[in-house]
Order: sequence, then C-alpha cells, then structure tokens
Amino acid sequence: MVTVRVATVADLKAVIEIGTTTWWATYPPIAGDDYVVRGIATWWTPESMRPGLEAGRVRIAEHGGSPVGMSSYSTSGPVIDLWKLYVLPEAQGTGAGSALLASVVAAAEPEHTTIRLAHKDGNTKARAFYERKGFVETGRSADEIGGPDNVWMELALPVRV
Repeated sequence: MVTVRVATVADLKAVIEIGTTTWWATYPPIAGDDYVVRGIATWWTPESMRPGLEAGRVRIAEHGGSPVGMSSYSTSGPVIDLWKLYVLPEAQGTGAGSALLASVVAAAEPEHTTIRLAHKDGNTKARAFYERKGFVETGRSADEIGGPDNVWMELALPVRV
C-alpha cells in the first residue's frame, strides 16, 4: 500500500534520489544526456529542494516503508503550481503518482481554483497520466535550459466551502 506524507528536511537525500533516478530513466530519449545533467544541476540540488521542504510543500510517497515518489508545489493566489511529481520507474503503476496528486489536491485551500503544471513535450507517459486525471493543455513555452518545450496543463478544482 502507498502512503503519502509531508516530507521534511530529513527526507532531502531521498527526494533528490527519486528526482535524479527518474530524470535519468525518463529524459535521455526525449532531450539527451546533456539536458539531464543540466536539469539535475538546476532543479535537484540540496539548495533548490530545501526551501520547499522547509515550507512543507513537498510530499513523499512510500511503499512498504521505502520512498518511491515525490511531489512539490507552490501557490500563487488561486493557483497551485505543481512543479514536480516523480515516481521511481519500478514503482510506477502502484498508485504512488495518483496518491501524490491527491495529496496536493487535498492541501488546496478554498481560494485555490486551479492546479497548473508543465511537462516536457515528448513525455507521453506524463501527458497520458495528467489527461486521465482531468488536466487539459493550455499552452506551450520554451524550456529554460534548452530542452523540449514545456507543455502547460491545468485542472480546475471543485468549489469548496
């Protein structure tokens, strides 16, 4: 069974390991090895991950007591920006991704109306996952570090009172 909890700074090493492992498993055929190296150096360092952990905006999924996935997000007015949602390749299909997404939705305050995210063009597994969850494409933008375009998607959250 998969459980999800708020990650702490003590989970930093596990969170980074999940990120680097999934990046190496996912992005070389889409964007090349150099892109993976740049992406890990930009987005998967202790310095880049610590603020989200300290703010309580990182979730970790565990299966059998072992970390198998993570998500991180921020908020801006009515929007939750889901910056990362990664599940180790061997744990994909266990429900970890769905549980992580559900945890982010559950963290939404009544003023949050939308979850926004981007995946890399060519990441068909990510696109299919998000479409199954109700996300729709809203636009595209250039990648900050020279990879494939960002494909932006949004999910309207149900009204809560």
